[in-house]
Amino acid sequence: VNSANFSPDGQRIVTASSDNTARVWDLSGQQLAILKGHQNYVYSAKFSPDGQRIVTASFDSTVRVWDLSGQLLAELQGHQNYVRSANFSPDGQRIVTASDDNTAIVWNVESVGNLDLLLARGCNWLKDYFVTHPEELAKLPVCQLN
Repeated sequence: VNSANFSPDGQRIVTASSDNTARVWDLSGQQLAILKGHQNYVYSAKFSPDGQRIVTASFDSTVRVWDLSGQLLAELQGHQNYVRSANFSPDGQRIVTASDDNTAIVWNVESVGNLDLLLARGCNWLKDYFVTHPEELAKLPVCQLN
């Protein structure tokens, strides 16, 4: 076990392990969830300030965001080496990560795992193009211009 942290309400614990998983436990030691998916050691795991999400940092160079049941919400890629640390900001709106590639990255949580939001932003960014190229808009029914 590489790290252990309490949930904000003190009722759960998340551990990060060299078996490539993180695990959620209650205070009696009962396992509640296994967070599987990393391809190398999970070095740290932390709860979000509201206690509803968990962020994990791994030696597979990725950071992942999970719900309490162990469902993967997002995978953050951008580091070029081991990620040793990941943590939510106090307001839960950002995640900061630190890596052996000598970088720290701040990620905006609002777009993490929210495909609808990302698509809406992309559509808005391309709005002027779609106005002059309506045939392209027809190829992307997911984009609606108002």
